[in-house]
Amino acid sequence: MRLQLLGTGGYHPSPARHTLCLHLPEAGLIFDAGTAAYRLRGRLQQETLDLFLSHSHLDHVVGLTYFLDILYQHPLRTFRIHGRPEDLEVIREHLFHPGLFGAPVAGELCPLEETFSLADGGTLRHFPLQHPGGSVGYRIDWPETSLAYVTDTTASFNADYLEHIRGVSLLVHECYFSDAQAEHAVKTGHSSLSQVAHLAATAEVGRVLLVHINPLADEFGYPDLAAAQAIFPKMEFAYDLQEVHF
Repeated sequence: MRLQLLGTGGYHPSPARHTLCLHLPEAGLIFDAGTAAYRLRGRLQQETLDLFLSHSHLDHVVGLTYFLDILYQHPLRTFRIHGRPEDLEVIREHLFHPGLFGAPVAGELCPLEETFSLADGGTLRHFPLQHPGGSVGYRIDWPETSLAYVTDTTASFNADYLEHIRGVSLLVHECYFSDAQAEHAVKTGHSSLSQVAHLAATAEVGRVLLVHINPLADEFGYPDLAAAQAIFPKMEFAYDLQEVHF
């Protein structure tokens, strides 16, 4: 399975990173539509596209307004945007308000269902995450591999969502803060480095890619991975335009 990490940052773009957008081209699937969504131009392969939102904070949905260009270049037979009903309402009423953006939503807004079957044989499920305003994590299981996407929540070795990610081949997990800022991570509903490592070790996942990176890291430096890798060795910072086979 192939995953394109089109954007790996959080909050706002930086010289190195756009905000989150993950693409599974063969599956016709996207997770979140941050500022990196414009990079979907020229990368779409299917006639049907399903976009799953973690939540409606702006850094995860602003790219929905870019689909006028994206769909002009690659017309789709079906484009569905999946999310919690309250998130879809925010998008409909606010992001696409005529006073803010003068065009209708490009896709069909679909409330999340318990399971979603992919055309390539995968099964997608979602699970709740703790974050101001709420968030949703996702897991896809195929016969030979699996993927979990978790952002905008606080990791710990006993996180509520641990069983939902147990044994997953690839975990894409947010890590906005360093260990020195672990207390602030809890206060803001985000994760710190070693806590993600403890979670991954307890859940016995195969590999971890860290996303939703603090944009200030470009200027002030990235946290040292050594301590976290002592807890869980197969962990690394993801980067924009990275392509992963898992």
